[in-house]
Amino acid sequence: MLCTGPNIVPFPDLKPASSGKTPPAIKTQARAASILPSFVGLKFSVHNGKTYQDIYITEEMVGRKLGEFVP
Repeated sequence: MLCTGPNIVPFPDLKPASSGKTPPAIKTQARAASILPSFVGLKFSVHNGKTYQDIYITEEMVGRKLGEFVP
């Protein structure tokens, strides 16, 4: 079996919001994208096939897929 690396999707606007403001959710349909350490503290809106579901990324989610947290 061929072992490949993680599925990394480039998100251009991954900047933490200034203090006091909540960052807008980053909309994506890439459910297979791996969660990287730089995503911690950000909010993603992941498409579940019908609607977008909001996910707040925590440290425990690093290394897993975005689609694992959307029903």
